[in-house]
Amino acid sequence: MSEHDPFPAGVANLLTAVAEALEIPMPSVDAADERKHYRLLENRTTDLLIALRSLLRHREHPDLAYDAAYIRRCTAHYPVTYTPFVSSRTEETA
Repeated sequence: MSEHDPFPAGVANLLTAVAEALEIPMPSVDAADERKHYRLLENRTTDLLIALRSLLRHREHPDLAYDAAYIRRCTAHYPVTYTPFVSSRTEETA
């Protein structure tokens, strides 16, 4: 851990996994894509809640590397399957 880094490596790794799980593109305006976006966010959030609740229940034996890996496996299990929103002004995904 760096002298200026406020988080131990395990905490930073866990928080990075959480952020990666929640970083999903906005859906296109198509109703089906909006439903898929909502369902993806719901699934990933449920998995995150399970991992974090487990970590909080077992504070005496934390395994942050395992929890981060679990979150990443769950995230990979639920990939983005909808069309992301594309701005007509920038032609880039939002």
